[in-house]
Amino acid sequence: MQDALALRLAELGIDTARLAARGLQPYAEAAAEQLVLADINDAGREFHLLPGAAAAWQAMRDAAAADGVTLFLASAFRSVARQHEIVAAKLARGQSLDTILAVSAAPGYSEHHTGCAIDIGTPGSPVLEEHFETTPAFAWLQQHAANHGFAMSFGRNNASGYLYEPWHWCWQDPAAQPTSKGLTA
Repeated sequence: MQDALALRLAELGIDTARLAARGLQPYAEAAAEQLVLADINDAGREFHLLPGAAAAWQAMRDAAAADGVTLFLASAFRSVARQHEIVAAKLARGQSLDTILAVSAAPGYSEHHTGCAIDIGTPGSPVLEEHFETTPAFAWLQQHAANHGFAMSFGRNNASGYLYEPWHWCWQDPAAQPTSKGLTA
């Protein structure tokens, strides 16, 4: 796996030292058989997540709806191969690698590979744009997402060097979280 990832990165001109300098670490890709259907959008696009993340997303989406807030998925699980395609397409359009890596993770380095990360949208707001932070949906997430195990990954001036992404949230498996005594449950 590491050799295949190194080849993908080299093909895109991405040096792992550059990623390490930003403190980035690779994420293991969830196996297809681990993923479940988390949601389907109005266009019929399917979104997959790990079972716990899918259940948490559904509960959070429904809780928001009960409060009059509409949330929808713009993205969920993304394979290393798909991430490679995204970065390669941006390079082909003439974007610089620095510009790309400020907004897109390198293949193998995206939280989306884990099956726990989601990009959230709401009607009336451009998808995957900073404007999302001005919506009632974002205000609702700030107040309630943690109750469902979700945390915003890339706040302003985040240590990872990514641009601010108010739409990107990652589910933290409570079974993997340390207890108050510093032990895992």
